Amino acid sequence: MEYQEDTLMAVDHKKITFLQLFFSNKAAIFAVIIIVAFLLCAIFAPWIAPYPYDEQNLPEMMQAPNAKNILGTDEFGRDIYSRVLYGARISLQVGFLSVAISVIIGTVLGALAGYYGGVVDQIISGFIDIVWSFPISLLAIAVVASLGPSLINLIIVISMVSWAGYARLIRGQVLTLKEWEFVEAAKALGSSNLRIIFKHILPNAIAPIIVMSTLEIPKAIIVESTLSFLGLGVPPPTPSWGSIMSSGRAYILQAPWITMAPGIAMMIIVLAFNLFGDALRDTLDPRLNKEI
Repeated sequence: MEYQEDTLMAVDHKKITFLQLFFSNKAAIFAVIIIVAFLLCAIFAPWIAPYPYDEQNLPEMMQAPNAKNILGTDEFGRDIYSRVLYGARISLQVGFLSVAISVIIGTVLGALAGYYGGVVDQIISGFIDIVWSFPISLLAIAVVASLGPSLINLIIVISMVSWAGYARLIRGQVLTLKEWEFVEAAKALGSSNLRIIFKHILPNAIAPIIVMSTLEIPKAIIVESTLSFLGLGVPPPTPSWGSIMSSGRAYILQAPWITMAPGIAMMIIVLAFNLFGDALRDTLDPRLNKEI
């Protein structure tokens, strides 16, 4: 009982130390506040938005920001603030879901390649090299153009072109960890290969994946906005930041707020995720922090 209590106290101390180290970084606090604010705005957009995102008001089209429309209106008189809020739902949904799928695919394939080696490693590494030989944006454009624009296709495409980085990272981690004593002990106890991979090796290799995923979410948001800007994103009238900027480019001189509002929102959330990922990396890296 005393041993268990001491172990629990040590785990709690470790968690407290991690949180203290993480939130001692002012950039991390700023990033968390911004990310949580954007998530809340995206989730509660139907209640926060003052107008429906597709409500047209032609007599008030291209109005500058004012008390009634705090971010102005577009070429159809639609409220830009409402459309940016709803656009956050699309961008964050694509960012989180595509990264989650990429992590699952990349982690499984990378773990199998690193653990089994040989032909399995050669085949999976070959697929990784093929994916990495194409620019992500161009490959995404080609695939979406073939499948057709939709939210599901966006998520699938971004996932299919992003898993290779996770696979390569996990492969390197597994190549190192599989030589450690605890893996040899698990083999001696008769554990199956899959049990060793998913219960013993991957939990010790998850930290870099968490950091990488926080840095890949803004990339997914940018890719989604790029595709939407080119007309390959979510079909109208559903707004996304890229499509809002695309519709406003023809009026950049008369109504710059149409393009600026979603552009600034995307810049802020991308910056926040990058700061969050950097702070998480600095906190989890044992070479930078000896207290954890």
